[in-house]
Amino acid sequence: MDDALRPVIDWLHARNPELDDIPRDLDLIDNRLIDSLGFMEFILLLEDLIGRELPLETLTVDRFRTLDAIDDNFVRQR
Repeated sequence: MDDALRPVIDWLHARNPELDDIPRDLDLIDNRLIDSLGFMEFILLLEDLIGRELPLETLTVDRFRTLDAIDDNFVRQR
């Protein structure tokens, strides 16, 4: 797993300790690894990771749906 995604994976594991591995294509929303209560905290984590604010008005849930999507939409673009 890419070291750049390590903070995201650690955050997900902290909230879902029963998971051993998180496949890169696992739907994090449908599988409730990211829920509505933790979503804003997750956004703040991503902002810290990429070093800029995310424009909430233009974000769609599909940009956060999988680790691959997070990597493509945020981590690689920093």
